Amino acid sequence: MTQSIIVQGQCGNQIGCRFWDLALREYAQVNKDGVYDDSIGSFFRNVDSRHEDPANIPLGEGKGKIKSLKARAVLVDMEEGVVSELMKGPLGEVFDCRQLLTDVSGSGNNWATGHKMYGSQYKEQLSEAVRRAAEFCDCLQCFFVIHSMGGGTGSGVGTRILNLLEDDYPDVYRFVTAVYPSAEDDVITSPYNSVLAMRELTNHADCVLPIENQALVDIVNKITQALPPTKSGKRVYGVSPAVKPDSALTTGTAVGSPEEKPFDKMNNLVANLLLNLTSSARFEGSLNIDLNEITMNLVPFPKMHYLVASQTPLYCMADVKVPPRRLDQMFSDAFAKDHQMLKVDPKHSLYLACALMVRGNVELSDIRRNIDRLKPNLNFVHWNEEGWKTGLCSVAPVGQPYSLLTLANNTCIHNTFTDIRDRFTKLFKRKAHLHHYTQVDGMDMSDFTDSLESLNSVIADYYNLEQTMGQPVVMEPRLQIAS
Repeated sequence: MTQSIIVQGQCGNQIGCRFWDLALREYAQVNKDGVYDDSIGSFFRNVDSRHEDPANIPLGEGKGKIKSLKARAVLVDMEEGVVSELMKGPLGEVFDCRQLLTDVSGSGNNWATGHKMYGSQYKEQLSEAVRRAAEFCDCLQCFFVIHSMGGGTGSGVGTRILNLLEDDYPDVYRFVTAVYPSAEDDVITSPYNSVLAMRELTNHADCVLPIENQALVDIVNKITQALPPTKSGKRVYGVSPAVKPDSALTTGTAVGSPEEKPFDKMNNLVANLLLNLTSSARFEGSLNIDLNEITMNLVPFPKMHYLVASQTPLYCMADVKVPPRRLDQMFSDAFAKDHQMLKVDPKHSLYLACALMVRGNVELSDIRRNIDRLKPNLNFVHWNEEGWKTGLCSVAPVGQPYSLLTLANNTCIHNTFTDIRDRFTKLFKRKAHLHHYTQVDGMDMSDFTDSLESLNSVIADYYNLEQTMGQPVVMEPRLQIAS
C-alpha cells in the first residue's frame, strides 16, 4: 500500500474537516477490529500518545492495534480562524500541531500577497511541515492539494506550495482539487486570482480536478428537493424523521440545525469525491486503479490535465427515505450535466478519455454492459475511441450499496475557462485594482500578461480539438517501402 499527504489551504481546511471525518467513518465501518492496517495507513499514522513526541515512534512499531491516529495532513492558512476552530473541534487530536502553519492578517484576497509575500516568507516552514509528514511515509505516492482559486491564500500560497512540492519531490504525483468562484462571487478580484493561479496549475500540477461553486450549490439544492415533505406539505430540515441523525453526510449534525456550517453539504460533496478517487488505493477490489494510472490514461498532453468530475448517487439520498438508484440509472446519471462538479455538459463535447471508478457490489460485466450502452451517445476523439479506464473497489461508501465516480478529460472545460478569462479581461482592460498587486515585492505586469497567455493556450488546445468533432478522419499516408 502507498501513502498520500493532503495539503489544505483555507477553503481546503473546511473541505478537509469533512474529508477526515468521513474517512474515519468509512474506516470504522470496514475495520471492526480496530487494527491498524495498510488501508488506514494510506491517510493516517498510528502513534502512541503517551510518548512526549508521539510522531517519533518508528513506522514498524505502528502496526497492530490502533492507539491514536494522526492524519497525513499539512494545514495552511494565513488567517488562523478556520484552523483554530478545527483544532478545538472533535477532530483536533487527529492533526499534528507541528504540521500547521498559520498567520493572523490573511492574504487580503490578493494572489500576489499569498504567492509572492507569504510564499517567500514561509518557504522554509512550509518545506519543513511537508518534509515532516513525508518522513513518516513508507511509500509516498501522491500529494493532494486542496484550495480555492478566488481568494488570496488558496490561489497564492496554495500554488506556491505546489511549486515547492515539484522542486522537493519531483517523482511524487501532485493532484490538485481547486474550487473555482462563480460569476456572482463577492470577491471583486477573484478573476485576477483565478487566472494568476491557473498558470501555476498548468505548469506544476500533474492532474487538476476543478470544482465550481455554483455547480455545488445546484447539486445541494437538488439534494434538498429530495427531502420528503411533512403532512403540512412543508419540508422540515431540522427534525424530519426521514433524515438519519448520525448520517455520513450530516456527520451527526441535524440538517438545518444551528450547528450546521453553511457550506457543510457542499464540502461533503468534494470530500466524497476525494474518498472515491482514492478508494482503490486504500481498499481491495477486483480491478483497482492506482493514482498514477489516472494521469497515465487520462492526460494525453502535459498541460491538458484538467478533468471534469461527476459522481452518483448524490450522497444525501442515503439520508432520505428514497430508494437507491438502479445500477444502470447510476451510470446514466454520472454523464448527466446536473451531476457534474462544473457547470458544463460533456455529452455535447469531445471526450479525450474517461475513467469510471465504481465502488460496492458491482460486477465487471455490469460496467462493460453500461459502457457499451452509453458509448454510442458520447463523442470520443478519433485517436482514442477506446479511451475508457475502469476500476472496481469492493468497499462501498458509508450508507450506499454502490457508487460511481467519473473523471473525464473533455473539451467542454474550455467554456468554464473562457468565462473566467472574460471576467479577467473586463477588469484588466480598465486596470482596475491592479495597484494592489503591483505594490507587492516581486510582482509586476508581466505576471498578468503571462498568465493570460497561458490560459489562452489551454483554452485554444481544448477548443481546437473540439472543432474536429464530427469531421471526417483524414488517415495519414503510410510509409511505402520499395521492395
